[in-house]
Amino acid sequence: MAARAAGNLLVGQSGGTTAVINASLVGVAEEAIDSTAVGAVIGMRHGIEGLLREELIDLGRQPVGTFARLRRTPSAALGTCRHKLSADDLDRALAIIRRYAVRYFLYIGGNDSADTAHRLHLRAREIGYDLRVLSIPKTIDNDLPHTDHCPGYGSIARFLALATRDAGRDTEAFPRQYPVKIIEVMGRNAGWVAAACALAQDDDRDAPQLIFLPERAPASMEAVLAEIAAAQRNHGSCVAIVPETLHDAQGRHLSGGDRHFVDAFGHAYHPGLGPLLAERVKHELGLPARYDKPGTMARMAMMAASSTDLVEAEEAGREAVRRAVAGESDRMIALVRVGDGDAPYRIAYDVVPLERIANTERLLPDEFIGDDGRSVTAAFRRYALPLLGEPLPGYGRLAELPFVLAND
Repeated sequence: MAARAAGNLLVGQSGGTTAVINASLVGVAEEAIDSTAVGAVIGMRHGIEGLLREELIDLGRQPVGTFARLRRTPSAALGTCRHKLSADDLDRALAIIRRYAVRYFLYIGGNDSADTAHRLHLRAREIGYDLRVLSIPKTIDNDLPHTDHCPGYGSIARFLALATRDAGRDTEAFPRQYPVKIIEVMGRNAGWVAAACALAQDDDRDAPQLIFLPERAPASMEAVLAEIAAAQRNHGSCVAIVPETLHDAQGRHLSGGDRHFVDAFGHAYHPGLGPLLAERVKHELGLPARYDKPGTMARMAMMAASSTDLVEAEEAGREAVRRAVAGESDRMIALVRVGDGDAPYRIAYDVVPLERIANTERLLPDEFIGDDGRSVTAAFRRYALPLLGEPLPGYGRLAELPFVLAND
């Protein structure tokens, strides 16, 4: 078949991986392959770093069945990176883009990826090269502004809701041996991931008893311990959710340790809070405690992937191709919830200028946080439950009916 004269399309994945980031890649690849406006469809290995090393693969000649399998494969099939472009990097990247006759640049990622895409667009415009640059949202943190939610969030929310409820039943069963459980979750400076841990609660007996949110920072580690002690007294056991980045009201990381490192975009990484808090519960409260840290398994757990998340992630990739071909650039695909609160859940797709996305964060709004600062509201549940896909299965409890010995 003769090669098409249209411009080539380059796509990459960046930042932390998710259960559905490959669904977005499949959406891009299939839509681009079918488009008469697109020539070759090229993948960058390990994001912008792979472009700078010219590590590129042909997505248009993949074996039959590859995309069907990738659609339900977690992590990043192309590989990912966290690389902040220098001025020299920008010029080198654009020189490579021009050499490969790339007209469309699509980047699947979060805040930092939006920054990369925006800077690439600006530099291309400065040198007079017609490059259509679009960002496809991806982050478990759900902290990108100007979009209802982010692909990747629904799946980690489903996993953590189920895992937290199960951990709570385990803790209830051992109220004397292990009355306290700490679950440390991911989620930078916003409380979206921590809040999702409450979404499988059937009633107020279900875990979690406490959700420590970055938006409602505790006064101190001592205050955290006092809240855990009170919750254990009131409920018989306590499951407490703590984000890995949790700070006190003065902005100090609650682990108390020095940060391990800071990445290229200025994000600090600290020692784990879960094990430290469990030890302090044991020694200062006299309560046996355990901790769980789902970590990266939570963000890419395909066995709990949301069907809604998978469909939306793929469609966001397809929409990016359609928008790029239509001439749009310097935009991120945004998911827009259609209808009011009583209407069936439905999403439409729009775009937002990248300069409004790069290096910004959307925090959990006040109306989603309970008055006690340690729970979520019905408004949050209405917002988040449709993102989980199929309804969560309900659990049962035995009725507390005492056995009475019959009279002889």
